[in-house]
Amino acid sequence: MEEPLPAGGAGGDGPCALLPAAALALDGDEDDLELFSKDASLMDMNSLSPTMPTSPLSMINQVKFEDEPDLKDLFITVDDPESHVTTLETFVTYRVATQTSRGEFDASEFAVRRRYQDFLWLKGRLEEAHPTLIVPPLPEKFVVKGMVERFNDSFIETRRRALSTFLTRIADHPTLTFSEDFKVFLTAPDGELSAHKRQGPGLLSKVGQTVRAAALALRGVRGRPAEFEAMSGFLEAFSQKVGLLHKVSQRICKEEREYVDEMKELGPIHALWAELEEDLADTLQGVAGCLDRCCQATERRLRGLAEALLPVVHEYVLYGEMLMGVMKRRDHIQAELESKAEALTYKKADTELLREEVGKLEDKLECANTALRADWERWRQNMRHDLTSAFTATAERNVRYYEQCLATWESFLAAQSDLYAKEPPEDKP
Repeated sequence: MEEPLPAGGAGGDGPCALLPAAALALDGDEDDLELFSKDASLMDMNSLSPTMPTSPLSMINQVKFEDEPDLKDLFITVDDPESHVTTLETFVTYRVATQTSRGEFDASEFAVRRRYQDFLWLKGRLEEAHPTLIVPPLPEKFVVKGMVERFNDSFIETRRRALSTFLTRIADHPTLTFSEDFKVFLTAPDGELSAHKRQGPGLLSKVGQTVRAAALALRGVRGRPAEFEAMSGFLEAFSQKVGLLHKVSQRICKEEREYVDEMKELGPIHALWAELEEDLADTLQGVAGCLDRCCQATERRLRGLAEALLPVVHEYVLYGEMLMGVMKRRDHIQAELESKAEALTYKKADTELLREEVGKLEDKLECANTALRADWERWRQNMRHDLTSAFTATAERNVRYYEQCLATWESFLAAQSDLYAKEPPEDKP
């Protein structure tokens, strides 16, 4: 069961402009890629940031971040994976190197080592502090693909890239980037992060939150605003479509790998054949060379799919799952407000205390709605950009691939035509 997270850290003043229903509508009969069209109007995300940093330097930095979003002052690199084997477990740590010009940091450069559990802690802390902001997803803890070894080089490299994307997205977020937990994650010496991790809510508090969230989930919300109903509908359709894209992309990669393996066998076969056919030796050697060059081009295209397309599609599969959790946390706040308002109506308890609680919950819900409304449009804009870039790059790579293969075979055929033209004609009977 998913644990409900406290709504601390949210803040904001004034309602935001509602999203147009047309911007969220999704017609299931239209082409799947209509989902990624660019014609929906987008709000200014940074101006709706629900939480401002508390220190003056942080506030100054965030104002600069909002006014000049292309001016980055925080650069993070995840590299140098290192395996650790103990009597109890085997795990991998990664070097997290940070360069920054922000005044709230004690230095301009930091380098620490972090393991997957540390990234998981950071994600949990950000969700606790900002329950209706869209915290980037982490790669799954375990990847099951037949008998894939968890700690082979390919798995570690794939995870390293995903962890790097996770931190980069946080650094680029107008609110999450100024989180104190994020700063601690980037700067705390390797042995000191454990002390910070112990400062989270205790087990009894988490159990109480879970029980309360389960009760509210059973009760449900009675009047979810239309814009959030539209978001929920969009998410359901988006999750289905991006899940289908993910399956198709994986199947294409699998078939491409099988195709490459078969091509690798054809080149040597033609080379051996050339040794047995003296009259056709040059032609067969030419075919073998063409097959080798096409095989290399196919491998490059396969690497491009595995490194550029699949990770992006997979990340948005995880985003779909994570956004469902964000919507649930927003609904929990509204359900709690409705429950208290109903109790106040029927005077089931001390009315003065209930009025105070209802007022606080109204403010909390308004902050949650404002945060989600702003982050939702920012996420949609990034989603369109990321998926469009991934598919465009894939299409361009495919065009180059087919051009290379076509040029290879055209050159071979032209050479064969010239050779045939120079040969004397056979004597006619």
